[in-house]
Amino acid sequence: MLVTGATGRVGSLVVENLTRAGVPVRALTHRSEAVATMPSDIEVVTGDLTVPDSLEAALRDVSAVFLVWTAPPETVPAVIERLAAQSCRIVFLSSPHRTPHPFFQQPNPMAALHDRIERLIAESGAESTTIRPGMFASNAFAWWAPAIRAGRSVRWPYGSAETAPVDDRDVAAVAARTLYRDGHAGGDYVVTGPESLSQAEQVAVIGDVLGRPIEFEELSPEEFRRETAGTWPPSVVEMLLAAWGATIGRPAFVTSTVLDVGGSAPRTFRQSVADHAAEFTSSPANG
Repeated sequence: MLVTGATGRVGSLVVENLTRAGVPVRALTHRSEAVATMPSDIEVVTGDLTVPDSLEAALRDVSAVFLVWTAPPETVPAVIERLAAQSCRIVFLSSPHRTPHPFFQQPNPMAALHDRIERLIAESGAESTTIRPGMFASNAFAWWAPAIRAGRSVRWPYGSAETAPVDDRDVAAVAARTLYRDGHAGGDYVVTGPESLSQAEQVAVIGDVLGRPIEFEELSPEEFRRETAGTWPPSVVEMLLAAWGATIGRPAFVTSTVLDVGGSAPRTFRQSVADHAAEFTSSPANG
């Protein structure tokens, strides 16, 4: 099995899952210095999705590929062509842009790229599976942990907007199962957490796990734009504001994919927070 994005937050966990299952793993990295950070019991090769010719060694004798696309889009057709030529089954980490829920139907440049990649995979004739994670629980950690560590309130828009945060580990478990187990060709799996929670409720859960109340301070969209100016890409800010705004008054889209495909009950947001409590109590430098 070849895992691209093998040093990323999902790819690294896919590597762990495959290794635990006794599946031979080859990890692709475009940085040679990253080889030293990878587990010693897997094969690591260097290659770059933006240089399709560099993938020859990585693809040799590979039957399945976990594809994470974080590179510029220009070389997508050439890479997909190479994967199809090797008769590789492609498990593609995409997004739920085809899901009929308003949260996932807002304009999103990344979703547009994912849609293009999916179409190219289909046109190539390669056997494939599509993994569509919803909102990651770890996003909330990254967004809110700095304020919580500093003892401040969480200042955020659309507190009543509901999502179903999914643990990175559960997404990786689903992806790994589809790589090494038969029966998932053509599968299209939306992966979510088990419960719909508003953003304000998520902050309250974090406070409950930490044993102290955390105030949620509602921001208007314009206030959020001002507070993120210069630190967040404007396109990301607008995409999130549109998605949160569109879902007001509706519960999040929830699936049973983690149990049905991954083989175990999905972690609740509370479990994810408890397992990463240090994110909210220790600075990155000290944690």
